[in-house]
Parts: sequence; structure tokens; C-alpha cells
Amino acid sequence: MNRDELVKTLEAKGMDEALELIEEADNGEMDELELLPSLGLLQDQMLNDAVLQYLESKGVTIIYNDGTDDS
Repeated sequence: MNRDELVKTLEAKGMDEALELIEEADNGEMDELELLPSLGLLQDQMLNDAVLQYLESKGVTIIYNDGTDDS
């Protein structure tokens, strides 16, 4: 899925937060994104994978946090 298709799909589904992440990545405002592996980013697995792949293509590092605090 290319960027335009991804954006149109997210807009149609009202996924504003995901659109904001794409915009931040496009503008170079995001270096990394921390996620819980069990939750991912979006409930729709296909869209989740597409957004994460796009973010990574823009140089964003995806960090999976297991939810435990090591401090």
C-alpha cells in the first residue's frame, strides 16, 4: 500500500492519531515509536502493518516494550 492509499484508508476510517504519526514522520519530527507488542498500533492488523512499515521507511525506529519497568 503506497502512502496515498494508506492516508485515504486512514482518513475514511477516522484514524486521526495514525494520520498524525504519518505527518510527523514525513516532517522528520519522529525518531522512534514505542509500542506494546500485544497491542500494536491499530486494531486492524493489515493497517497496523502498513503504518509501521511506512514509519520505518521514513527512518522511525519501532521499539517494542514488554510493559515491565526495569528501574
